[in-house]
Amino acid sequence: MSALSDPRNLYPKPPFSKATQNPPGDEAKMEPAADHGETSYQGHNRLAGRKALITGGDSGIGRAVALAFAREGADVAIGFLPGEEKDAMETERLIVEAGRKAVLLPGDLESKAACQRIAREAVKELGGVDILVNNAAFQRTYEKFADIPDEEFERTFSINVVAMFRLCQELLPQMPPGSSIINTASIQSIDPSDILLPYAATKAAIASFTKSLASFAIQQGVRVNAVAPGPVWTPLIPSTMPGEKSSQFGAKTVYGRPAQPVELAPLFVFLASAEASYVTGEIYSATGGQSPI
Repeated sequence: MSALSDPRNLYPKPPFSKATQNPPGDEAKMEPAADHGETSYQGHNRLAGRKALITGGDSGIGRAVALAFAREGADVAIGFLPGEEKDAMETERLIVEAGRKAVLLPGDLESKAACQRIAREAVKELGGVDILVNNAAFQRTYEKFADIPDEEFERTFSINVVAMFRLCQELLPQMPPGSSIINTASIQSIDPSDILLPYAATKAAIASFTKSLASFAIQQGVRVNAVAPGPVWTPLIPSTMPGEKSSQFGAKTVYGRPAQPVELAPLFVFLASAEASYVTGEIYSATGGQSPI
């Protein structure tokens, strides 16, 4: 039996560094470094022989999920933004180190052509896709509503919502019964922050989309669910928030800290696995004690 540990003290607490990054951020520059489960996540063969595509799989939650899936026995393709090859190659290393196949698929999901190419190449390289994780996200913060650019509002929806729709439409027809689609929602779905208005609106759309798609997908035996995290320490935080806010990120949760990506990965594993055979159309929250969805 493993020793009990106080969950409040498992990972670093604010204040963190006030240093900011250029978006979408770099894992190597995180202060403190994020934990994706590199030394702690242990697989139990729950996804043996499975084939997963994870968008935004180069860093943050996506990297943690990719690592967990690989250690559970799945081959993994990751979609990532061009220019993020350094982070993507580190995720690739972790997948290969776990003894599984890794496929790197760069592309800007704002483009319909990129969505189609990434989906089709994943199917080709893996021999099919039976787990789709729509995790890629675009986020910026604005102190004033009037300062939000029209084109940025559209880009946020294009990447966070429209790309998810396109990838599901492209991949669902080839998914066999028992497959799983997992979307990344957020506590912002129901408890939106004013400074994250476009992002929060997309996360509410993702929660609704998940429930609607679940009714369609189950007709072919495919389950659709979402994970709704609270504050998670990823490169998006120091690269999209002012230094003062990122340094106190997660301090207002009952834990007094943000989650680390590794703490979200087990939820994705569960929802992808046969253990969740009677679970569809659900939003699983891991919000550090904030109101659940």
